[in-house]
Amino acid sequence: MLVLFPASLESDQNRMTPPTPEDTMDFLQTYGFLIVTMLQQGLLGLSLYFPLMAGQLSLASPGFYSLGGYIAAILLTAPQFAPWRDALGGWIFPVSWLLSALASALLGVLVGIPALRLRGIYLALATIAFVQILQVLSLNLSITGGAVGLFGIPQAFGFVDRWQYVFVFLPTVLIVLLFAHRLQGSRVGRAFRAIREDELAADAMGIPPTRYKVLAFVIGAVVAGVVGAMSAPFLNTWNARQGTFDASIAFLAYTLIGGSRSMWGPLLGGALLASLPELLRGLADWRLVINGLVLVVASLYLPQGIVGALGRLRRPAPPQRPAPPAPPAVRGPALGDTP
Repeated sequence: MLVLFPASLESDQNRMTPPTPEDTMDFLQTYGFLIVTMLQQGLLGLSLYFPLMAGQLSLASPGFYSLGGYIAAILLTAPQFAPWRDALGGWIFPVSWLLSALASALLGVLVGIPALRLRGIYLALATIAFVQILQVLSLNLSITGGAVGLFGIPQAFGFVDRWQYVFVFLPTVLIVLLFAHRLQGSRVGRAFRAIREDELAADAMGIPPTRYKVLAFVIGAVVAGVVGAMSAPFLNTWNARQGTFDASIAFLAYTLIGGSRSMWGPLLGGALLASLPELLRGLADWRLVINGLVLVVASLYLPQGIVGALGRLRRPAPPQRPAPPAPPAVRGPALGDTP
């Protein structure tokens, strides 16, 4: 035992050695793309959260995401914008984000004013039609590269590795979360909640539903458009498959699985569902089956999403009220008593 003890102690010390910079770089090289994808998908889930704050089931985010990506890809690859790229240098990337935000806001107003007169499933169908129209246009326009798309999009700020996009997407996540937090406590956020709970009552109280619903729709469109502009250099290519009906369902799943009543829900749902296929990669074809089962089970047993379920666990149980005392028994007149 005296001989084996120092060896075991040495092995324990080796196991407790902190990771070296080489280990950290290996981790980022292996999982950096997945981490950035989780942040990206969480942002896209948040783009659906803002219309849902006003009670609007909008599935238009993939359309604005695709639009923002095309604007950035064209600005960064088209020969006619070469003078812009030479003059602006690295600032061409923030400029592409700004242009994508402005274009998404303008198109959001043009689409939102007529579409948001609809409600429920009819609004969802109208926004899905909007996504399909943009997809058909991108497939048939020469400036978008047609069905092939646009390739050779330069990396943002001269990044060499994909994990470096954490420095782009993580600050964006923090900014959007801060904005959502401030919005919830503002007058606009209270108007959103009033419209979500009862639109007719909100209108009777002097809150114009159309104006606030269009505002919520535009905020979600801007978030999706900026994420698209950031994603085009990250993916290095952009085509019509970025904005499809399948993407609409995926973004909606992020919000429903995570929880639609909290800003943390879409972020958590997007990160979870984006990482699930990678975590189940060892199961080969069964990972798709398990991914679908997770969606079904979460929809059935977590109606308020993961964040809603966690909130119920943290919420203390309401105090039990003591049972009221039983009323005294009332005796009727005995047999033979005179009334």
